[in-house]
Amino acid sequence: MNTMLCRAVLSAFLLIAALMPAPAQNWPSRNVTVIVPVPAGVASDIVARVVFEHVGRQVGHTFVVENRPGAGGTIGGSAVVKAVPDGHTILDWGSIAAANALYTKLPYDTLRDFTPVAALGQTPLVVVTGAGHFKSLGELVSTAKANPGKLNYATVGVGSAAHFGAEQLAVSAGFSAQHVPFKGGEWLTEVIAGRLDFAVAPVTSAIGLIRDGKLVPLAISSSTRIASLPNVPTMVEAGLKSDAVYPFYTGAYLPAGTPRAIAEKLHDEVMKALALPAVRERLAAVNVDPMPMTLEEFGSFFKKDVAANLELVKAAKIPRQ
Repeated sequence: MNTMLCRAVLSAFLLIAALMPAPAQNWPSRNVTVIVPVPAGVASDIVARVVFEHVGRQVGHTFVVENRPGAGGTIGGSAVVKAVPDGHTILDWGSIAAANALYTKLPYDTLRDFTPVAALGQTPLVVVTGAGHFKSLGELVSTAKANPGKLNYATVGVGSAAHFGAEQLAVSAGFSAQHVPFKGGEWLTEVIAGRLDFAVAPVTSAIGLIRDGKLVPLAISSSTRIASLPNVPTMVEAGLKSDAVYPFYTGAYLPAGTPRAIAEKLHDEVMKALALPAVRERLAAVNVDPMPMTLEEFGSFFKKDVAANLELVKAAKIPRQ
């Protein structure tokens, strides 16, 4: 009797499973929320809106970008971890690895609780100074070495790409400088005025001030020169090692436990969007370069980046919070 009952239940289960649609075929079944844990208008937010607008068109549902800044981005990250892992809540973030290195008590495990899906784009950083201050990156470095801890640099905040980019430069070049974090847009104004010596800013934030002649670009934190600043050398061309470059990129992540088929479909749709001339043109306008990678390649890249940020915090003696 029990054996017959078990067989009947198993048969019914297999029949139901066969009739159910595959997760990826049924995804998305409604609008998708893209949580960006930074304010509107910054690099990760811009990239999310450009890319996911087209992904939504491709799959026939709206991708709603929702900004949830605060606590170094961990508020938004925590919201995604707590979401149902069905592919309808996505994290779009450019500093997830930095936050992992900076904060000792996160509300999630960065490597365990997220599934890295796609690299959306990289934003080069640029070393800038005020007019009449330093004429080259070499001069900045030599001055900093001759005056340990005397130079200061501005950032938009602790744990930002500007912060970690400057520390990566300092560690690689072998000098120390004082960090002066801000919470608003005045951080670059202080560099322009000469009250602070330099900054390592996302090109998106600095390009207008550079074109107006208010900031002087010394070097690009990138492997190649960029079209918007063709006459500005890379850090390597300026005489530094390749490890002086800090990669600032935006990635898309799903909560751990999301079916693999959904992650694969989201990845494929993002890659389709990034290949569109209209998307590439809009990203290029804000100095973002697409980063086409397979799902596996981005997963490996992400793990290495998490480890590299932890190593940077240790090498630069950045206080963990």
